[in-house]
Amino acid sequence: MASNVNPTVRRRRLGMELRKLREDKGMTAEQVAERLLVSQSKISRLENGRRSISQRDVRDLCEVYEVEDPRLVDSLMQMAKDSRQQGWWHAFGEIPYSVYIGLETDAASLRTYEPQMVPGLLQTPEYAQALIRGALPETAPADVEKRVQVRMHRQKRLSETENNNPDVGPLRLWAVIDEAALRRHVGDPQLMVRQLEFLIEQSQQPYITVQVMPFTMGAHPGMNGQYAILEFPDASDSTVVYIEGVTSDLYLEKANDVQKYSVMYEHLRAQALNVEQTRQFISGIIEQHAAKADD
Repeated sequence: MASNVNPTVRRRRLGMELRKLREDKGMTAEQVAERLLVSQSKISRLENGRRSISQRDVRDLCEVYEVEDPRLVDSLMQMAKDSRQQGWWHAFGEIPYSVYIGLETDAASLRTYEPQMVPGLLQTPEYAQALIRGALPETAPADVEKRVQVRMHRQKRLSETENNNPDVGPLRLWAVIDEAALRRHVGDPQLMVRQLEFLIEQSQQPYITVQVMPFTMGAHPGMNGQYAILEFPDASDSTVVYIEGVTSDLYLEKANDVQKYSVMYEHLRAQALNVEQTRQFISGIIEQHAAKADD
């Protein structure tokens, strides 16, 4: 497999092309489903990129849409072939949030708000392990370790030298973190000291911006919970808002939804401590954790 083939992104691009062909033809998803003797939900999943699509599916849809340009058909067929290949994360086995990893791997920038924990891309291995064990107490030790390894591999996107997607370049990360995430004891106090020191260290990287939302700010636009906004280098790839769930995740791509979350994030950035204030604030919390570690 070519290193620059991202099956998740290929599915999204292919789905958008197929939806455009359907809309240009003036057909509804229900009408297409009736023609192909499949469910309407299948057509919808193919178009939103949440389901693998076979070359046979592409061929059948092109016939329904009366696509006459053989070059377009060949291009769509190749995208279908690429979309069924495996990304780097498949080497770790079944990953519940593999769709998100695929999007993050190809993203140019990521804006995230975390109210309860340090963002995964900024976690130390020890913090990640303690966090996963606490949040998912029934997870087998081997699966905990696998999740930690995946999390560490994802962090390569933040490095110019280790970036696993050189075609896109390092991921530009902007993280707003609630004060609660810094004070919550994940593991022992000494582990928290190392984690917060690492957070300050990472915040000094050129592609990473970290801001803290202090308790004293009171109510703010992030009170509804965690979310992330992923933007891509290719103009044809729509921005995605990702909201993590316990049993399923939510991906929002409609322009109106993306706009609302983007505006909300701008308010978060404006209300949070600036970069230098954030480092000083984290340093103060490190001292408090260190004092507890010495008790």
